[in-house]
Amino acid sequence: MSGIISQNVGRPSGLVKAAAAAGGVWTLIKTLTASADSDLSFVDGTDDVTLDATYPIYVFKFINIHAGTHAADFTAGFRDGGSAYDATKTTSTFYAYHNEGDSATGLTYASHDMVQGTGFCQIGGDAMGTDNDQCCSGTMFLFNPSSTTFVKHFMVNMNTLTEADYSVNEYTAGYCNVTAAIDAVQFKFDTGNIDAGKIKLYGIKDS
Repeated sequence: MSGIISQNVGRPSGLVKAAAAAGGVWTLIKTLTASADSDLSFVDGTDDVTLDATYPIYVFKFINIHAGTHAADFTAGFRDGGSAYDATKTTSTFYAYHNEGDSATGLTYASHDMVQGTGFCQIGGDAMGTDNDQCCSGTMFLFNPSSTTFVKHFMVNMNTLTEADYSVNEYTAGYCNVTAAIDAVQFKFDTGNIDAGKIKLYGIKDS
């Protein structure tokens, strides 16, 4: 036996809870809720946000992110100590798609990758619609953002219901090619506002 079953053998007085998932303890740091906002920003040391050496891994959870403008793309920007979200990035993206009419499916490389770019990178919401049921949800991992030695890697998986009624499951990964620490992350659409949705920031201890 293994896991929670073996941990509770011979324990009539109560149960031992299951071990934490993903190799460590998840701590909820901050939840931001959009209401026609131009962006949602997580800035270390501001509004109870921690984005420093406290945790080696940070996780952003995107929950029902709804666009205010038709055919908008959801993007992320990283700040490396200045005032702008312009940390240099190299990224790659691929996605699988399937439409509601069951007439189009596929797996393809995306052309919106970046090569040492300083702008915001697309992480999902590929041409999202503004219908009431259209949104994107997913997860982004950011590894060791406080490092001043290594590049800062990130990985994103996002699923979107697009304006053309496609389910698009998009994978984006890359790194901020800077030695300065990443001290803030901002999310926004490339056009229009974030009409609704939540983003939750978690920190994960590695032991």
